[in-house]
Amino acid sequence: MNRTSSRSTLDVCLVAGGTGGHIFPAIAVATALLDCDAETGIVFVTDSRPSSLDAVRRAGYEPKILPIEAGIHRDLAPRAIIQNLAAVLAIVRSLIESWIWLRKTSPSVVVGFGSYVSVPMILSARALGIPVLVHEQNAHAGLANQMAARFGARCAVSVEGTNLRNAIVTGNPVRKEIANVVRVPSEPPLVAFVGASLGSEALNSGALGLYDKWRHRTDIELVLVTGPGKFAACQSRFDALRRDGDALAFHMTGFEHDMAALYTRATLMVTRGGGSVWELAASGMPAIIVPWPLATEDHQTANARACAAAGGAIHLSESECTTENLERQINTILDSRELLIAMGVSMHKMSRPNAAADLASVIKAHRLP
Repeated sequence: MNRTSSRSTLDVCLVAGGTGGHIFPAIAVATALLDCDAETGIVFVTDSRPSSLDAVRRAGYEPKILPIEAGIHRDLAPRAIIQNLAAVLAIVRSLIESWIWLRKTSPSVVVGFGSYVSVPMILSARALGIPVLVHEQNAHAGLANQMAARFGARCAVSVEGTNLRNAIVTGNPVRKEIANVVRVPSEPPLVAFVGASLGSEALNSGALGLYDKWRHRTDIELVLVTGPGKFAACQSRFDALRRDGDALAFHMTGFEHDMAALYTRATLMVTRGGGSVWELAASGMPAIIVPWPLATEDHQTANARACAAAGGAIHLSESECTTENLERQINTILDSRELLIAMGVSMHKMSRPNAAADLASVIKAHRLP
């Protein structure tokens, strides 16, 4: 079903792109807005990455697409300079398109969820006098939302202490199917490696390394979500590892569309530290979190530290994400039912079940009458 509004004047414009950590909270908020008022006119704006388009379309929306996929690299290498010139041209083009489109459609509010695709929409909306609200998923705000705040956008955040002044704490919206998960962990225990929507070489290597060490085990199951662009290489590596007589249950996919089912079945998750940590919290999932070290201002490390401090996760740096260390950490957790239960309870305490509805209320109060 295509839910994109056909009205000439829209109520709410939601802007999200880049990764699932930005897009899925926006989808959760769209659902909450429609739960409050089924006549709400909603349109999504996203970038042209296949993963962004697929996620929005699967939620039932046909998005407006801006020709921007990447931001500015803080590097003076020749390749980075060329990429930066292309990014600047895409930003300028997107800014012009945003201004023309917003002037034509005149939504009552523009809501940004971070990533570079939100920048031209926020700047254009501010220039046209359209109210702007941004939501920050991470414990440390990204550059796009920091800039939006400087230009006068109203800010909502997931946790106290986020570096956006005068922000409302709503928690991080989680898709309804994830929020409603009732965990029934598999037997034997299932350990899921999920490297976010783009995948993680460190996590992929860790999971394949464990397959090599655990090939004869029947008391554990591994699932690896490689990221779409990394699946072929991982499949080749797995084919080279596999031997006759291997007993370990090992399942691999490029992208998991039914994360709710995986959260239901998994005993433990090994993952990155982006916005998906709030899905871990919502489902009460014990985790080993390996932050991506190149994330803007290292915000994934801030998320991982928050989860570890709460007792719901083990925080490993990427340099610590070796097969040997993963084996030791996983075995320690799985060998103690009391530890597993305690981690799950602690992780769940970080969740805000009403985050989507609370943010929807803030949006409704902020839009033009």
